[in-house]
Amino acid sequence: MDAETNATADDSSQGRIRQENIEKIMKAAEKVFAGNGFRGATTAAIAEEAGLPKANIHYYFGTKAKLYRAVLDDIIALWLSSFREIGENDDPATTLADYIRAKMALSQNRPNASKVFANELIRGAPRISSYLETELKDWVEEKAAILDHWIEEGRMAPVDSKRLLFHIWSMTQTWADFEVQWAAVLGRKKKLKAEDFDAATDFIITIVLRTCGLQPIPSRS
Repeated sequence: MDAETNATADDSSQGRIRQENIEKIMKAAEKVFAGNGFRGATTAAIAEEAGLPKANIHYYFGTKAKLYRAVLDDIIALWLSSFREIGENDDPATTLADYIRAKMALSQNRPNASKVFANELIRGAPRISSYLETELKDWVEEKAAILDHWIEEGRMAPVDSKRLLFHIWSMTQTWADFEVQWAAVLGRKKKLKAEDFDAATDFIITIVLRTCGLQPIPSRS
């Protein structure tokens, strides 16, 4: 193996290690920020959770604020991608049911992501206010326009499409943000079971589709 091949292999190995470390830090940061908020979280706690030296946090992200914003950006991208690209010719019931299932899957599998976002909003969204007023607003208007088209065609009952999206968010994210409350009410020990999320998913789909005049519930696409 010549020097050039060795150098390429080393670069590949370093790139893989870098990506693995970044993923560890992001996952750890999401958990620590969810539990302590931005102010209460420390880079030392994040490093300990990630199992890496504290210096790695600063090497890859610079500051706690930049890491926090990276976590928020990752959460936002994850949520927006959960509503697949839809068009005016898609089936309303299938589209809405799939979106609810995707959002509930995120609440079940990435509960800390929802908690980080909720904490940011409760504090007045100091770091993402511009995003809420631009990108998120545009995204909501784009999706709402398609829902309004379905309503105009008589394929859905008349509803306020923007408020419908907000209510879907609140109904799905409550299972992450307030899991401890749901667990207490349902007789669990602070942790919900998979069947709890399944039942909640079906219930939310039923409520939304009935509101929109769409029945029966379509199977997962």
